[in-house]
Amino acid sequence: MLRFIVITIIFMGFLTGCNAFKSEVDPITGKKVRKEPNLGKRAQDYADEGGGIFNSSNTGRGTTYEFATANVMWRATLNSLDFIPLQSVNYSGGIVITDWYSNDLNSNESIKLEIRFLSNETSPSSIKIISYKKICKIQNCKTIKLNNDFNNKLKSTIIEQARKLKLEEEIKKKKKKS
Repeated sequence: MLRFIVITIIFMGFLTGCNAFKSEVDPITGKKVRKEPNLGKRAQDYADEGGGIFNSSNTGRGTTYEFATANVMWRATLNSLDFIPLQSVNYSGGIVITDWYSNDLNSNESIKLEIRFLSNETSPSSIKIISYKKICKIQNCKTIKLNNDFNNKLKSTIIEQARKLKLEEEIKKKKKKS
């Protein structure tokens, strides 16, 4: 019985610590604030206010992750890899991992890419690319790491795409100011 009480108290502590029972009240009217029914809009509004896991406005010590739409390198990478199925994409962690890809259905070879974002800068040093090649013969498959030549070609493609996107953004900004 004591064990049940302790577990219940701990569980209730977690719930109250997560603000599960708190509701927002308008400071002027004192009435309960109605939440936006559109979850997408509510999430965007919350992110714009600096809220969220990585950008929490109520902690006062939020960090900024600019890998989503604001980061040209991120968008350039996704544009450059639009022909490969993506396995995992995490913009807050700054990583893109593709699924195994082969451009021929009957091919025994396929590649997999891992792109890590090291900074927000538009430069070759801001991303690290690791690529793998899988070669299968009947039942046996062998996976090897590709050399840096392939990685550097892909990196050049991404940098070129980023420069194009950046130029397009600057042109749009100039048109808006005019």
